[in-house]
Amino acid sequence: MSNFRPVRVDRFPPIVKNLIIINVLVWIAQLIYDRTDGMLTMWLTNKIALYPIGNPDFHPYQIATHMFAHGSYQGSATQYHIYFFHILFNMFALYMFGRILENVWGPKRFLFFYLACGVGAAAAHLAMQYLMHDDASAVGASGAIMGVFVGFAYLFPNTELMIIPIPIPIKAKWVCLVYILIDLFGGVSQSDGVAHFAHLGGALTGFLIVLFWNKTNRKTLY
Repeated sequence: MSNFRPVRVDRFPPIVKNLIIINVLVWIAQLIYDRTDGMLTMWLTNKIALYPIGNPDFHPYQIATHMFAHGSYQGSATQYHIYFFHILFNMFALYMFGRILENVWGPKRFLFFYLACGVGAAAAHLAMQYLMHDDASAVGASGAIMGVFVGFAYLFPNTELMIIPIPIPIKAKWVCLVYILIDLFGGVSQSDGVAHFAHLGGALTGFLIVLFWNKTNRKTLY
């Protein structure tokens, strides 16, 4: 009798689900507590954003908290919409790619991977801020999400993705490469206020972890 048992595929695995819930709840809390007596104070965001080392507002816990926060500025409708779509895009990417990795690796390994990519993103961002004497704070799950996407593209490089508004499917490995090149260019030009080196730090961390995990297990590549 065969001992084969099919692997159960969870469409909304627990770690991805809870990460999305935490990010959304933190963002709602930012919208509430960034205003004091009707005035825009950014109180909560200033506490949990990642500040440069040496800045009086820097605290080590921000290396963790920044990856669960997103921009919440309410000074204009345009700014609000930008931040809304930022968290929406991040959570959509986490669901699309993270759930696949969690089903492949299991909850514990995926959680370690996600948090490690977020810490790697913070380390790269802080290092470049120190070199460039940049004093701006940073929030967002994008660095960790970039690591997740790199992990997905490494394991499933030939999976075809539809990228709006491009009307043809593109393999994940090429989409990943394009995003990395965009971040390299954006990081060097430093013209758009985006933490590109955080994205690159998350991507590099994700790549190194998956490379190490698959060094002797080539059959996990598709």
